[in-house]
Amino acid sequence: MPETVTQSAATRASDARSSQTYVLIHGGYHGAWCWKSVANRLRTDGHTVYTPTLTGLGERSHLLHANPSLETFIQDVAQVLRYEELSDVILVGHSFAGSVVSALADRMPERLRHLVYLDAQLLQSGQAPADTAPAEAIEIYKQRAQATGGVSIPPGPPESFGITDPQMIERVKKLVTPHPYRTYFDKLKLDHPIGNGKPVTYIACTKPYFANIAPSREYAKAQDGWRYLEIATGHDAMLTEPDELTRMLESTP
Repeated sequence: MPETVTQSAATRASDARSSQTYVLIHGGYHGAWCWKSVANRLRTDGHTVYTPTLTGLGERSHLLHANPSLETFIQDVAQVLRYEELSDVILVGHSFAGSVVSALADRMPERLRHLVYLDAQLLQSGQAPADTAPAEAIEIYKQRAQATGGVSIPPGPPESFGITDPQMIERVKKLVTPHPYRTYFDKLKLDHPIGNGKPVTYIACTKPYFANIAPSREYAKAQDGWRYLEIATGHDAMLTEPDELTRMLESTP
């Protein structure tokens, strides 16, 4: 049975492991900004944290004209691992960034200690992110992209990410950016099974469930040896439940 973790922020410090290195990768339409609360909590507890922003998003949205690909996203984070000389990393990917986590585990396993997929897509080799989404969702993406000439997909409302707090809704509206269109249709290439034998934790957001992630959640549940956790909040858990998510990340074996 999946483990549902509910624990108060007051117990976070007692659960904190010795200093670890985390690389937190945002999902579609987001940027490093979405990890701010979790990153601050991890750093307060003595951990080292990197929050790279993928090309064309967040504070790098001015690079959208470069037509970034899925490979661009993978290299964005690979270069952080390489040039920051990181090792023993807990690599965390939210939503769309699940494909980035899988690619890096495939190519750079020696730098990684544990993989954490946060309500993330799990793609097999040869699949594109669009292949795991419902057909109606892909049609919506295509319709939105028409307004940009097929360059990008404008973001949906914050409520579509499971955000309900009025102040948070207004904040997210200001910060989300269009997502590079082609990255949804680029195919992921893996030379090994998902995770490449590294320890894996999958954290599913359950209140409400994000429909686009359903096949990936079911895949994660079925994997022997993977740790499967649930957090009772919407898809953007780093924004809506930063204390509990931080505790879950700090509990990584």
